[in-house]
Amino acid sequence: MRQTIMIVEDDSAICEMVASALESAQFDVIECADSNLALRVIGNRLPDLILLDWMLPGQSGIEFARQLKRDEATADIPIVMLTAKGEEHDRIRGFDAGIDDYVSKPFSTRELIARIKAVLRRVNVHGGKQPVTADHLSLDPASHRVLAGDCEVKLGPTEFRLLNFFMTHPDRVFDRSQLLDRVWGRNVYIEERTVDVHIRRLRKALMPYGYGAYIQTVHGAGYRFSKNLAV
Repeated sequence: MRQTIMIVEDDSAICEMVASALESAQFDVIECADSNLALRVIGNRLPDLILLDWMLPGQSGIEFARQLKRDEATADIPIVMLTAKGEEHDRIRGFDAGIDDYVSKPFSTRELIARIKAVLRRVNVHGGKQPVTADHLSLDPASHRVLAGDCEVKLGPTEFRLLNFFMTHPDRVFDRSQLLDRVWGRNVYIEERTVDVHIRRLRKALMPYGYGAYIQTVHGAGYRFSKNLAV
């Protein structure tokens, strides 16, 4: 499955040039002109990497990077910073904010793509996208696939993120507010009852394979993922 790169860049010429190069390198591309739009898009689809301009209208790239790294739902997304700032103290500020690499303008698209691929390899090697399993149910964040035995379970992007979160936090109860914060992100403002809708969809998708009961409602408290069906 093709990996998705989000470009957050307000210069349309640079954005178009980079997007074309990334698509030629077999990446899917999401283009955003500022951090507000990027946050709205992330609420529906988590990218595999964010290519982030330092100088953005409104919130700067460095501030946006810090915001993403503070939020558990987006903290693991690797960030490559595009910047005209080449001084050492600027690079240190970027790394302190949690970026994984930076590319100084002007840059060659070949070098940029090589840097992006290197960061993605490091993320996978260090376990940022390790598969998780429960009995014969397995979820692989890198390939974005869920398998029940040998059968692929078709999930929407929100249900996939929800199941990923549950499977990496088994036997713990989370209320709607906590799930909104950790799966959708703190900056996405939706009704808490929306969680119930996606829980039902997830449960329905897993039910034909015998795993629907693993998504458990704890009355008065919230939801949990557990293999122990007696609790």
